[in-house]
Amino acid sequence: MIPDIDAFEERAAILEYDCGYSRKQAEDKAAQSQGYQNAEQYWEWLADYVLNRNST
Repeated sequence: MIPDIDAFEERAAILEYDCGYSRKQAEDKAAQSQGYQNAEQYWEWLADYVLNRNST
């Protein structure tokens, strides 16, 4: 499943500005809402997809 970048960014912004999370915490929570362990794993998966999507 391809991550929903718009939903990720919106969720992270809401958590950061409305809930007082740090940017890292907000991005981790947003990534977790899409089934990833944290934002790092989310961005790694997305980068790998972009770089390799035409390799198959």
